[in-house]
Amino acid sequence: MIAESIPTVETERLIMRAPCEADFEAEAEFFNSEQSKFVGGPKRPDETWRSIAMLLGHWAMRGYGFWGVEEKNSGAYVGRVGLWYPHSWPEPEIGWTLMNHATGKGYATEAAIAARAHAYDVLGWATAISLIDPDNMASKAVAERLGAQFEYTYEHPAFGTMHVWRHPAPADLVNGGMGAYA
Repeated sequence: MIAESIPTVETERLIMRAPCEADFEAEAEFFNSEQSKFVGGPKRPDETWRSIAMLLGHWAMRGYGFWGVEEKNSGAYVGRVGLWYPHSWPEPEIGWTLMNHATGKGYATEAAIAARAHAYDVLGWATAISLIDPDNMASKAVAERLGAQFEYTYEHPAFGTMHVWRHPAPADLVNGGMGAYA
């Protein structure tokens, strides 16, 4: 089974684990809101269910993908963060989507640091981007906290004009290892 092969990653406050059907209700609520406009929403519930299945499919096809993220203390689902490189993406990406109740707590940054460490330290990536809607100020702020810098504009076939933010390379992160990513 795919979910069993997805590694669990823990941070100080979060558990990053395989996406699962239990995430559906929170995802459906998020994708029914205007806040989802920067990540392909709003979507109908059936489209949201298929998007969770697509996350698992990406793990099967690429060997990496988005994790479902939950708070360690409460077990509450807070979103999806991970590594992404589907067809039509310009390069491998570190991405994040938080549920409406989970924004403003530093969760996207915390989980993205762990995802980037996995990409660099486990998968051997030499670089990574984040593909961000030009109007998504919150995601730009996360990218900046991660040390990423705007590099170029990309015309996505489905989402239109997107900004490519380049993350620091592994050698540019002090002392290497996950602790250097903060």
